[in-house]
Amino acid sequence: MLAGVLGGTAPAQATPVHAAAGGTAPACIERSYVNNADGGMQAWPYNNCGTTMRIRIIVHHWRDTSCQTVKDKHSGYFHTLGGEYDRTAVC
Repeated sequence: MLAGVLGGTAPAQATPVHAAAGGTAPACIERSYVNNADGGMQAWPYNNCGTTMRIRIIVHHWRDTSCQTVKDKHSGYFHTLGGEYDRTAVC
């Protein structure tokens, strides 16, 4: 039984590392964004996935945004003071 518990724990420990890297969000996350002329970006991803999603924006030449939970049929709002929108990722 202990081996089963430890075996079940290992994937859970590995998940945050994978989540930090974040694969590209599925197409059901509709992307809307603007790269500001003076630097930075704003993004309003809309969750149309049928379930709550955790997403972040990957930004070129700037720190990526924090991870946000976005409920189904809701939008998130992300912004940075520098960089440009690259992609939306899961986290």
